[in-house]
Amino acid sequence: MIVRAILFAGSRLTFRAADLASPGVAAAWAERWWFRLAPPAQVDPSPGKGTRELLGGTFEVRRRGRAVRGWAWGEGPVVYLVHGWSGHAEQLRPLVRHLLDQGLQVVAFDGLSHGHSDPGAHGRDSSDAVELGRSLDAVAARFGPARAVVAHSMGALSTLLALRDGWLSTERLVLIAPVEGVPDFLRRFRDRLRFGRRTERHLVARAERRTGYPVAELDVARLGAQLDPRPPLLVVHDLDDRETAHSGSARLVTHWPGARLYTTAGLGHRRILADAAVGGAVARFAARLPVEASLHGGERPQPLPEGRGRESSVA
Repeated sequence: MIVRAILFAGSRLTFRAADLASPGVAAAWAERWWFRLAPPAQVDPSPGKGTRELLGGTFEVRRRGRAVRGWAWGEGPVVYLVHGWSGHAEQLRPLVRHLLDQGLQVVAFDGLSHGHSDPGAHGRDSSDAVELGRSLDAVAARFGPARAVVAHSMGALSTLLALRDGWLSTERLVLIAPVEGVPDFLRRFRDRLRFGRRTERHLVARAERRTGYPVAELDVARLGAQLDPRPPLLVVHDLDDRETAHSGSARLVTHWPGARLYTTAGLGHRRILADAAVGGAVARFAARLPVEASLHGGERPQPLPEGRGRESSVA
């Protein structure tokens, strides 16, 4: 850990020197850091382990010759599960049983460069929101239009991009701990590395060449506003999430007609996926059932009282 910290500190000093002397070089370094996936969490090498009791089956589809691998369970209207950055389908497995109980077919997959799927266009340790969205597109071409899409974190951005560009259609949409988008990430990335405006311009140009999209477009609220029609939306977010801000979800719901915000406390960014109350609410929403009588869209949530860390509240 000490050695890694020293190496990282040295890299930042070198990066800052490049930022002053050669913004183009600094931007190339920053691009590699930006799109680099975190070391993967432990994923069982046998696809489907832990899900056999749900009577699921594996599948494989191709995206430009690269295999996107996943799992499907049940029969009925299709619900797609979309993982987030450096994630994998197993993280969303706790939702499967709840959705099956509502008579829905569940389809989950690993995006390219994630989990069991093939490396993407930029190698095993690099990906982006557009590539994840196109992995979803390839899966949707196999299983068809969705009753609902349930997306976590960066998967929310990928899903909205797919919906806006016509790769996918859905009747309902659930976003769990969604990111705000690339512009927000760029601001935080710049603050962390402390690079200047010239390096930022070079970095934005490199990112746009890579993805084919202007950075400003890759924003959850902006993409949502461009959907016509907008599907009914449920946003689930924890007040103690340290990776994505609950306030961003509150703003999103406020500007999405009829949207609903389900707020929890004490679950953080990933444990929220395994919470039974959250799973039940997501499944009921996907099945067109009431989530809670007290559910109101567009109202700013209030923190839960102390001592109720694992209980869910709706605002």
